[in-house]
Amino acid sequence: MAPASSLKHQTYLTLNDGNRIPQFGMGVYLVPDGEPTETAVAEALRLGYRHIDTAHAYQNERSVGRAVKASGIDRSDIWITTKLWPSEYGEGATAAAIDKMLERLDTDYIDLLLLHQQFGDYKGAWKDMERAVAAGKVRSIGISNFESANLEDLMAAATIKPSVNQVECHPYYPQDELRERMAPYGTLIESWYPLGHGDAGLLDEPLFAELGTKYGKTPAQVILRWHIQKGNIIFPKSTNPEHIAANMDIFDFALTEAEMERVAALANGRRFYNVSLADQEKNLGAWAPAD
Repeated sequence: MAPASSLKHQTYLTLNDGNRIPQFGMGVYLVPDGEPTETAVAEALRLGYRHIDTAHAYQNERSVGRAVKASGIDRSDIWITTKLWPSEYGEGATAAAIDKMLERLDTDYIDLLLLHQQFGDYKGAWKDMERAVAAGKVRSIGISNFESANLEDLMAAATIKPSVNQVECHPYYPQDELRERMAPYGTLIESWYPLGHGDAGLLDEPLFAELGTKYGKTPAQVILRWHIQKGNIIFPKSTNPEHIAANMDIFDFALTEAEMERVAALANGRRFYNVSLADQEKNLGAWAPAD
């Protein structure tokens, strides 16, 4: 449980490379490029968000970069995470892709760069990512959606161990087994679908209504608070100003250890993205994001 003195403030986690990452941020997956992304990011930054999660595949990096520039906030105070697509994997190809990414974001460095998927020449890409860290173009590097044996394959080849692994994670699927596999490397969980893709069954769990009543919070806020205390890095997506504000209003209360255990008991193995590895690889290989 977080100490009372820190409950009203953004929390930070120290990665295995020593960098401190804001534990809470905003994601822009499926937010259209242009005004929708710029407006949402601007509002989030105005409210105190300091971590924005994007990706080349989201096709809105330029809008994120413009919003960050326009905010007037010192660049060093904003953490930008973005991701490489498998079509950009491989020595040489990844180095070129990183330079293009820096141009799209209009920034001198990327705080956290991830391999978006576990297919293709991810080991060649990782070598270029390590070189980008040495060159100062990237601060931290990590992975996303590595849950198969490819995780250990990359770990064995990596000089710099992945700082995070961004995966589906929520109370129904808390990723405890994956967390244990990554513990020897100090790799942290980042959660996409932190609210179970907005699943009504998860949000309507009686436990979250009960805890929400106790703390004066919504079920969604209780779930997000659970993530924070679990040690996950989260970035719920919204373009609604009220929801953007509500999502961050989770630092003035804390669940007890007993309440955390009650949430843990909800784990049932249910995932909301159920596509086989073979189908994922087939589908992803047929598409590449535009520059």
